[in-house]
Formats: sequence, C-alpha cells, structure tokens
Amino acid sequence: MKTITIRKPDDWHCHFRDGAMLKAVAPLTARHFGRAIVMPNLAPDPVTTTEALLSYKERVLEATSEFPQFTPLMTYYLTDNSSGEEIAQGFTDGVATAVKLYPAGATTNSEHGVTDIKKVYGVLESMQKVGMPLLIHGERLAYDDGSRVDPYDREKLFIETTIEPLLKDFPELKVVLEHATTKEAVQFVQSQNSDRLAATFTVQHLMLARADMFEGGLQPHLYCLPPIKRDEHRDVLRKAATSGDSHFFLGTDSAPHPTTAKERATGCAAGIFTAPAALEFYAQIFDEMGALENLEAFTSLNGPRFYGLKPNEETITLERTPWTINELVSVENGDAIRPFGYHEDETKRLTLNWSVQ
Repeated sequence: MKTITIRKPDDWHCHFRDGAMLKAVAPLTARHFGRAIVMPNLAPDPVTTTEALLSYKERVLEATSEFPQFTPLMTYYLTDNSSGEEIAQGFTDGVATAVKLYPAGATTNSEHGVTDIKKVYGVLESMQKVGMPLLIHGERLAYDDGSRVDPYDREKLFIETTIEPLLKDFPELKVVLEHATTKEAVQFVQSQNSDRLAATFTVQHLMLARADMFEGGLQPHLYCLPPIKRDEHRDVLRKAATSGDSHFFLGTDSAPHPTTAKERATGCAAGIFTAPAALEFYAQIFDEMGALENLEAFTSLNGPRFYGLKPNEETITLERTPWTINELVSVENGDAIRPFGYHEDETKRLTLNWSVQ
C-alpha cells in the first residue's frame, strides 16, 4: 500500500499551553486535525471558570487562525471547589466539551487538582445529568496510610480504588481514562464493554517501553506521566489500539516543554511533544501491526462516536515516504521545544515511513 486516505482525525487530548508557547505549538495540531480536546492545566492559573475558558478559547482560535476549519474543544479543570452548576451550564450552552480530573500533584500543573474524589461528587452528579464527559488522569499517588505508591503501580491502583467505585456510584456518567498505559487499563475498559467508558492512547505509550528511557544513559525527553511501562503493557496497548475496538481512540497528550525544562539537573518536566508528527507515528504503529485498515476508526471515528459528534467530512492522505524530523520547534520568546523523534545526532533520529500529503 503506497497511500492511505482517511477521514480527517481528531486529537482527544492535547496541551497547547499559553502565550508564546501556544502560538508555536497549536498550529502543528490544527494543520492535521479537525478538532482537539484542549487541556486546561495552564500555569499559574488553570481554566476553572467559564470566563477563563472562553478567554482561553479566543487565544487558541487566534493562534490557529491559519487553519479556520480547526475546532478547539474546551475543558474545565476540576478542583475541590468547582461549581457543578457552572460546569453543567457551560456544557449545556455548548462552550465546554468536558471536565478534566487531575489528582492533586499527579502531573504538570496539577497542584490545584482534586484531593479526594468524594469532594467532587456533587459536580459529577451535575455532569451526569447533562451527559458531560469526565476525562481522568488515572493515577493514585498515596495509599490510605499516606505512604507513597510506586509510580509504575499508580494507574492500576487508581482503576481498582477510584474508577471502579466511580462508575458504580454514577451509572450514567461518561468517562475517558486518558493516556492509558497498562494492560490492566485495557482489560478494565474491555470488561466493562460500555458506551460510557473509553480510553485514549498516546504515541509514546504505543511505541516505547520503559527501558528506552535509560538506553544509552537517562533520556529526559522520554519522561512523561504516567510513565512508560514494560514491554508487556505496550504490546497489549498496541493490540487494543489497532483492533478496531470502538472503546479506544487517539489522544496524543502532546505536551510541549522548553528544552531547558527537560534538560536540567533536577525537576525534569514531564511530557513528550508529539504534535509535529503525531498522525504519521500512529500510521507507522498501525502499519507495523498489519492493521492499516483500522487506522481510520482509531483516529477519526471512535472518538466522535463517544462524544456524540459527527466525523469530520474532510479527508487526509498519507503516503509511504520515509523522512525524519530534523529541527527543534522555535518559540518567539527564544525557547525551543524538542519533538519526539528528533535527536541532535542525525543518525539517531527516528525514521517515519508515512508522510501527510
């Protein structure tokens, strides 16, 4: 197969940041995707109100004005003090698409997140009534006695102790387990076999195993949260993603950070920036799995179905043409962002076999 044409895809989980960073990265998503769920964890102030949400949407639209067909889908950042009435009204009015739940301290700019799921049950009840999806960063950081959970066990424990009870307590709430990383996550979604529970997969969790982060010395640009897991987990994710199962769809979690925030002695920023070639990497994964016939379902159909939206009418064509990412992404304030697949040594750059035409 030399080319493949699919409905224009959507990214159901991405980070645009704000200011100069927003201007640099948002167009890289808008050029290939029809819609994108925009994460609300801005710093220093996350998007917790409708006023902030609408203001941020205006900035996103300005940054992506070169691509007028692109639609940003905005989200609220859930806190212990969020207003269920305001959030539900934002969804009913069509200004917000979903709510993002970050366990406090779990990832980038999550310090304002939820400290106890019971504290937001009132908000979740309001969301359930109007059919508003809850997008979850599924990691539990501590046990009941306060002791720390191993980072590689956090997703599995969160599913067992938080998501399972949540689905029982709110039998009609729509939930997305974002950036699923474990075989337990896949098996849980499959076992529920429900139209109200889905999961997204990132490029990095489908392509890498945790040993890759230590190959040839510590690789800070491969550090993300949730962290990349063992080969056995990656292999289960790849099989699920490429199976055509409607419960799984594309969510890059593309997370830009300046190289200075990734390459530092302590406190390396968590996140992998895949936006410059995300679609091409997904195509490569499906090609390697012998499942290109299921690429369109994963990238362009399953997500809209879950969110109750129509698939994009436009199409996009990929051609089998090997290439590499040969430069950093420049930001007008002088920062630079290193895309996934790039390496200073050109012999170590990842070769992509598919190119968007």
